[in-house]
Order: sequence, then structure tokens, then C-alpha cells
Amino acid sequence: MSENKDGLRYPSIDELLKNIDSKYKLSYAAAMRAKIIREKDDSVIDAKSSKPVGVALEEIMAGKVDIEFEK
Repeated sequence: MSENKDGLRYPSIDELLKNIDSKYKLSYAAAMRAKIIREKDDSVIDAKSSKPVGVALEEIMAGKVDIEFEK
């Protein structure tokens, strides 16, 4: 795992919102994915972040998380 020196600026909210169209959906998706990462130690990327929520956000930004929302 590489070190994240950008702190809260990475990943960028603007970049993340290109993949998920709502801040609320983004926070829900990140929380659900972070829970899985924490419980199963299951990340699909080599993340810069060390915390599960950061890793989840990086996975979302990389397009590695497939989530569908009901309309």
C-alpha cells in the first residue's frame, strides 16, 4: 500500500461524483463498501488510503465498485 500524503483532498469529491451522481449515494456506497473491506479485509485495488472508507472511495473512483440504486 502506498502512502496518502494528500489527506482529505484525495480522492477528490469532484472526481468521485463523476461515477456516482449524488453525494448522498456516494456516502452510502462508500459506507457499505468500507464495511465489507473492514469485515473481510477485501480490497480490489492497491490503495493509497489506509482506512476502509478511504479505500472504498478509491475503489469507487477507479470504477471497481458496482452498485445499483433504486429509483
